[in-house]
Amino acid sequence: MSDILEKILATKRTEIDAGMEAVPLGEMRARAEATLPPRDFVGALRAKLAAGQPAVIAEIKKASPSKGVIRPDFHPAEIAASYEVGGAACLSVLTDHDYFQGSAKYLMQARAACSLPVLRKDFIIDPYQVYEARSMGADCILLIVAAFAPSPLRGEGDAFDLRHMQALEALAHELGMAVLVESHNAEELDAALQLTTPLQGINNRNLRTFEVKLDTTLTLLPKIGGERIVITESGILAPADVAKMRSQGVNAFLVGEAFMRADDPGAELARLFA
Repeated sequence: MSDILEKILATKRTEIDAGMEAVPLGEMRARAEATLPPRDFVGALRAKLAAGQPAVIAEIKKASPSKGVIRPDFHPAEIAASYEVGGAACLSVLTDHDYFQGSAKYLMQARAACSLPVLRKDFIIDPYQVYEARSMGADCILLIVAAFAPSPLRGEGDAFDLRHMQALEALAHELGMAVLVESHNAEELDAALQLTTPLQGINNRNLRTFEVKLDTTLTLLPKIGGERIVITESGILAPADVAKMRSQGVNAFLVGEAFMRADDPGAELARLFA
Protein backbone atom coordinates (compact mmCIF):
# COMPACT_ATOMS: atom_id res chain seq x y z
CA MET A 1 0.00 0.00 0.00
CA SER A 2 1.36 3.41 -0.95
CA ASP A 3 2.26 5.91 1.76
CA ILE A 4 -0.27 8.47 0.52
CA LEU A 5 -3.05 5.87 0.47
CA GLU A 6 -2.15 4.69 3.98
CA LYS A 7 -2.32 8.31 5.14
CA ILE A 8 -5.68 8.87 3.46
CA LEU A 9 -7.14 5.70 4.98
CA ALA A 10 -5.98 6.71 8.45
CA THR A 11 -7.83 9.99 7.94
CA LYS A 12 -10.91 8.07 6.79
CA ARG A 13 -10.96 5.93 9.93
CA THR A 14 -10.87 9.10 12.05
CA GLU A 15 -13.60 10.62 9.86
CA ILE A 16 -15.84 7.57 10.26
CA ASP A 17 -15.48 7.61 14.04
CA ALA A 18 -16.36 11.31 14.13
CA GLY A 19 -19.30 10.74 11.79
CA MET A 20 -20.72 8.01 13.99
CA GLU A 21 -20.45 10.32 16.99
CA ALA A 22 -22.43 13.00 15.17
CA VAL A 23 -24.93 10.71 13.40
CA PRO A 24 -25.10 7.15 14.81
CA LEU A 25 -25.11 4.20 12.42
CA GLY A 26 -28.81 3.45 12.96
CA GLU A 27 -29.76 7.02 12.11
CA MET A 28 -27.55 7.04 9.00
CA ARG A 29 -29.11 3.75 7.88
CA ALA A 30 -32.59 5.24 8.33
CA ARG A 31 -31.59 8.29 6.30
CA ALA A 32 -30.23 6.08 3.52
CA GLU A 33 -33.38 3.98 3.39
CA ALA A 34 -35.57 7.10 3.29
CA THR A 35 -33.71 8.67 0.36
CA LEU A 36 -35.38 8.76 -3.05
CA PRO A 37 -34.59 5.68 -5.20
CA PRO A 38 -31.23 5.69 -6.99
CA ARG A 39 -30.74 6.33 -10.68
CA ASP A 40 -29.54 3.42 -12.84
CA PHE A 41 -25.77 3.91 -13.10
CA VAL A 42 -25.01 0.66 -14.94
CA GLY A 43 -27.99 1.16 -17.24
CA ALA A 44 -26.80 4.64 -18.22
CA LEU A 45 -23.41 3.25 -19.24
CA ARG A 46 -24.92 0.29 -21.10
CA ALA A 47 -27.29 2.59 -23.03
CA LYS A 48 -24.36 4.58 -24.42
CA LEU A 49 -22.41 1.43 -25.27
CA ALA A 50 -25.43 -0.17 -26.96
CA ALA A 51 -25.72 2.94 -29.15
CA GLY A 52 -22.06 2.56 -30.18
CA GLN A 53 -21.08 5.67 -28.26
CA PRO A 54 -18.36 6.16 -25.65
CA ALA A 55 -19.75 5.89 -22.11
CA VAL A 56 -18.18 8.75 -20.16
CA ILE A 57 -18.22 9.13 -16.39
CA ALA A 58 -17.40 12.82 -16.11
CA GLU A 59 -15.71 13.86 -12.89
CA ILE A 60 -16.29 16.92 -10.74
CA LYS A 61 -13.07 17.54 -8.83
CA LYS A 62 -11.69 20.74 -7.35
CA ALA A 63 -8.22 19.51 -6.32
CA SER A 64 -5.97 16.47 -5.87
CA PRO A 65 -2.98 15.60 -3.66
CA SER A 66 -0.62 15.43 -6.66
CA LYS A 67 -1.83 18.52 -8.58
CA GLY A 68 -3.20 20.84 -5.87
CA VAL A 69 -6.15 23.02 -6.87
CA ILE A 70 -7.23 22.09 -10.40
CA ARG A 71 -10.29 24.32 -10.75
CA PRO A 72 -10.37 27.45 -8.57
CA ASP A 73 -13.66 28.64 -10.13
CA PHE A 74 -15.64 25.65 -8.87
CA HIS A 75 -19.44 25.44 -9.22
CA PRO A 76 -20.61 21.79 -9.13
CA ALA A 77 -24.17 22.42 -10.31
CA GLU A 78 -23.01 24.36 -13.37
CA ILE A 79 -20.40 21.72 -14.18
CA ALA A 80 -22.96 18.90 -13.86
CA ALA A 81 -25.41 20.63 -16.20
CA SER A 82 -22.58 21.28 -18.66
CA TYR A 83 -21.56 17.62 -18.60
CA GLU A 84 -25.11 16.47 -19.30
CA VAL A 85 -25.30 18.75 -22.36
CA GLY A 86 -21.86 17.51 -23.44
CA GLY A 87 -23.02 13.90 -23.55
CA ALA A 88 -21.82 12.33 -20.28
CA ALA A 89 -23.42 9.03 -19.25
CA CYS A 90 -22.80 9.53 -15.53
CA LEU A 91 -21.06 11.82 -13.06
CA SER A 92 -18.31 11.20 -10.51
CA VAL A 93 -18.11 13.66 -7.62
CA LEU A 94 -15.24 13.82 -5.13
CA THR A 95 -16.52 13.95 -1.55
CA ASP A 96 -13.17 13.62 0.25
CA HIS A 97 -12.43 16.89 2.03
CA ASP A 98 -8.88 16.68 3.37
CA TYR A 99 -7.06 15.59 0.20
CA PHE A 100 -9.36 16.52 -2.71
CA GLN A 101 -11.28 19.50 -1.25
CA GLY A 102 -14.49 17.62 -1.96
CA SER A 103 -17.81 17.61 -0.11
CA ALA A 104 -21.09 15.73 0.19
CA LYS A 105 -22.70 19.10 -0.55
CA TYR A 106 -21.00 19.14 -3.97
CA LEU A 107 -22.47 15.73 -4.81
CA MET A 108 -25.96 16.85 -3.81
CA GLN A 109 -25.66 20.08 -5.80
CA ALA A 110 -24.40 18.26 -8.89
CA ARG A 111 -27.07 15.57 -8.77
CA ALA A 112 -29.86 18.12 -8.33
CA ALA A 113 -28.69 20.02 -11.41
CA CYS A 114 -29.03 17.13 -13.89
CA SER A 115 -30.67 13.76 -14.52
CA LEU A 116 -27.44 11.73 -14.61
CA PRO A 117 -26.57 8.96 -12.13
CA VAL A 118 -23.76 9.94 -9.75
CA LEU A 119 -20.77 8.06 -8.33
CA ARG A 120 -19.56 9.03 -4.87
CA LYS A 121 -15.79 9.22 -5.43
CA ASP A 122 -14.19 8.61 -2.05
CA PHE A 123 -12.23 6.03 -0.10
CA ILE A 124 -14.99 3.67 1.05
CA ILE A 125 -13.84 1.19 3.69
CA ASP A 126 -16.77 0.94 6.12
CA PRO A 127 -20.52 0.21 5.96
CA TYR A 128 -21.18 3.61 7.55
CA GLN A 129 -19.81 5.30 4.42
CA VAL A 130 -22.07 3.19 2.20
CA TYR A 131 -25.17 4.33 4.08
CA GLU A 132 -23.77 7.86 4.04
CA ALA A 133 -23.32 7.68 0.25
CA ARG A 134 -26.94 6.68 -0.30
CA SER A 135 -28.19 9.30 2.16
CA MET A 136 -26.46 12.04 0.16
CA GLY A 137 -28.05 10.73 -3.05
CA ALA A 138 -25.22 8.68 -4.57
CA ASP A 139 -26.23 6.08 -7.15
CA CYS A 140 -22.89 4.26 -7.17
CA ILE A 141 -19.92 3.85 -4.83
CA LEU A 142 -16.24 3.28 -5.54
CA LEU A 143 -14.30 0.40 -4.00
CA ILE A 144 -10.53 0.78 -4.49
CA VAL A 145 -8.93 -2.65 -4.18
CA ALA A 146 -5.66 -1.11 -2.96
CA ALA A 147 -7.53 0.20 0.09
CA PHE A 148 -8.12 -3.41 1.13
CA ALA A 149 -4.50 -4.46 0.75
CA PRO A 150 -2.68 -5.74 3.85
CA SER A 151 -0.92 -3.08 5.89
CA PRO A 152 2.32 -3.96 7.71
CA LEU A 153 1.65 -0.91 9.88
CA ARG A 154 -1.46 -2.64 11.21
CA GLY A 155 0.16 -6.08 11.39
CA GLU A 156 -2.01 -7.58 8.67
CA GLY A 157 -1.31 -10.63 6.49
CA ASP A 158 -0.50 -10.82 2.80
CA ALA A 159 -3.92 -11.09 1.12
CA PHE A 160 -6.54 -8.55 0.09
CA ASP A 161 -9.52 -8.39 2.45
CA LEU A 162 -11.92 -9.85 -0.09
CA ARG A 163 -14.63 -10.66 2.44
CA HIS A 164 -14.75 -7.01 3.53
CA MET A 165 -15.03 -5.82 -0.09
CA GLN A 166 -17.81 -8.31 -0.79
CA ALA A 167 -19.74 -7.18 2.29
CA LEU A 168 -19.56 -3.53 1.22
CA GLU A 169 -20.60 -4.46 -2.31
CA ALA A 170 -23.56 -6.47 -1.00
CA LEU A 171 -24.69 -3.57 1.17
CA ALA A 172 -24.46 -1.12 -1.73
CA HIS A 173 -26.52 -3.45 -3.92
CA GLU A 174 -29.05 -3.92 -1.10
CA LEU A 175 -29.50 -0.13 -1.06
CA GLY A 176 -29.94 -0.10 -4.85
CA MET A 177 -26.55 1.38 -5.68
CA ALA A 178 -24.04 0.18 -8.25
CA VAL A 179 -20.39 -0.51 -7.39
CA LEU A 180 -17.35 0.52 -9.42
CA VAL A 181 -14.35 -1.54 -8.33
CA GLU A 182 -10.94 -0.07 -9.18
CA SER A 183 -7.65 -1.88 -9.81
CA HIS A 184 -4.15 -0.66 -10.62
CA ASN A 185 -2.38 -3.97 -11.39
CA ALA A 186 -2.95 -7.67 -12.11
CA GLU A 187 -2.94 -8.72 -8.46
CA GLU A 188 -5.62 -6.17 -7.59
CA LEU A 189 -7.66 -7.11 -10.65
CA ASP A 190 -7.72 -10.76 -9.57
CA ALA A 191 -9.36 -9.61 -6.33
CA ALA A 192 -11.70 -7.19 -8.13
CA LEU A 193 -13.00 -9.97 -10.37
CA GLN A 194 -14.20 -11.85 -7.29
CA LEU A 195 -16.91 -9.21 -6.87
CA THR A 196 -20.20 -9.50 -8.75
CA THR A 197 -20.29 -5.94 -10.11
CA PRO A 198 -19.96 -5.56 -13.89
CA LEU A 199 -18.10 -2.24 -13.45
CA GLN A 200 -14.35 -2.87 -13.59
CA GLY A 201 -12.28 0.30 -13.42
CA ILE A 202 -8.61 0.22 -14.37
CA ASN A 203 -6.67 3.21 -13.03
CA ASN A 204 -3.69 4.06 -15.22
CA ARG A 205 -2.08 6.08 -12.42
CA ASN A 206 0.58 4.41 -10.26
CA LEU A 207 -0.43 5.09 -6.64
CA ARG A 208 3.19 5.23 -5.51
CA THR A 209 4.73 7.43 -8.20
CA PHE A 210 1.57 9.06 -9.66
CA GLU A 211 3.01 8.20 -13.10
CA VAL A 212 0.31 7.55 -15.71
CA LYS A 213 0.58 4.81 -18.35
CA LEU A 214 -2.41 4.12 -20.60
CA ASP A 215 -0.97 0.70 -21.35
CA THR A 216 -2.01 -0.34 -17.84
CA THR A 217 -5.59 -0.74 -19.07
CA LEU A 218 -4.57 -2.52 -22.26
CA THR A 219 -2.27 -4.92 -20.41
CA LEU A 220 -4.99 -5.96 -17.95
CA LEU A 221 -7.83 -6.03 -20.49
CA PRO A 222 -7.45 -9.71 -21.55
CA LYS A 223 -8.10 -10.85 -17.97
CA ILE A 224 -11.60 -9.33 -17.95
CA GLY A 225 -14.57 -11.20 -19.40
CA GLY A 226 -16.75 -9.67 -22.08
CA GLU A 227 -19.83 -9.35 -19.86
CA ARG A 228 -18.06 -6.76 -17.69
CA ILE A 229 -17.75 -3.06 -18.51
CA VAL A 230 -14.11 -1.99 -18.51
CA ILE A 231 -13.71 1.65 -17.48
CA THR A 232 -10.32 3.22 -18.12
CA GLU A 233 -9.38 5.89 -15.58
CA SER A 234 -6.69 8.62 -15.57
CA GLY A 235 -4.57 9.93 -18.42
CA ILE A 236 -7.28 10.39 -21.06
CA LEU A 237 -6.30 13.86 -22.24
CA ALA A 238 -6.51 13.91 -26.04
CA PRO A 239 -8.63 12.40 -28.85
CA ALA A 240 -5.68 10.11 -29.66
CA ASP A 241 -5.96 8.60 -26.16
CA VAL A 242 -9.65 7.93 -26.73
CA ALA A 243 -8.95 6.41 -30.16
CA LYS A 244 -6.24 4.16 -28.71
CA MET A 245 -8.66 2.76 -26.15
CA ARG A 246 -11.63 2.39 -28.49
CA SER A 247 -9.50 0.56 -31.06
CA GLN A 248 -8.92 -2.10 -28.39
CA GLY A 249 -12.58 -2.36 -27.40
CA VAL A 250 -12.44 -0.09 -24.34
CA ASN A 251 -15.42 2.24 -24.67
CA ALA A 252 -16.06 3.43 -21.11
CA PHE A 253 -14.02 6.24 -19.57
CA LEU A 254 -13.71 8.11 -16.29
CA VAL A 255 -12.23 11.52 -17.02
CA GLY A 256 -11.78 14.47 -14.69
CA GLU A 257 -8.70 16.64 -14.97
CA ALA A 258 -8.92 17.24 -18.73
CA PHE A 259 -12.44 18.63 -18.25
CA MET A 260 -11.76 20.50 -15.02
CA ARG A 261 -9.00 22.57 -16.64
CA ALA A 262 -11.29 23.64 -19.51
CA ASP A 263 -13.37 26.83 -19.45
CA ASP A 264 -16.45 24.82 -20.45
CA PRO A 265 -16.14 21.22 -19.15
CA GLY A 266 -19.10 19.91 -21.15
CA ALA A 267 -17.81 21.40 -24.41
CA GLU A 268 -14.41 19.83 -23.73
CA LEU A 269 -16.12 16.46 -23.17
CA ALA A 270 -17.93 16.76 -26.50
CA ARG A 271 -14.67 17.74 -28.23
CA LEU A 272 -12.59 14.96 -26.67
CA PHE A 273 -15.12 12.26 -27.54
CA ALA A 274 -16.33 13.61 -30.89
